Amino acid sequence: MAASLPSRCCIRNSFKSDLPACPQCQSELAYEDGNLFGCPECAQEWFLEQPVEIPEQSSVVKDSNGQPLQDGDTVTVIKD
Repeated sequence: MAASLPSRCCIRNSFKSDLPACPQCQSELAYEDGNLFGCPECAQEWFLEQPVEIPEQSSVVKDSNGQPLQDGDTVTVIKD
């Protein structure tokens, strides 16, 4: 007795992944590339979550005496 192969529907469903469907075309063939997702059918790329924006850190520049410099201060640089 020959072994029967599962129907095409069952094979397709066995390859389902936990990746999200494409937000543009709803394709289930999405792939993951690092923190970016892509769709091979419509070439859409998206992030699952919005990238976290790192706030700019204000750096305080001080002179040789430890006093903070402000915009407009005159600085002389010497080479030792």
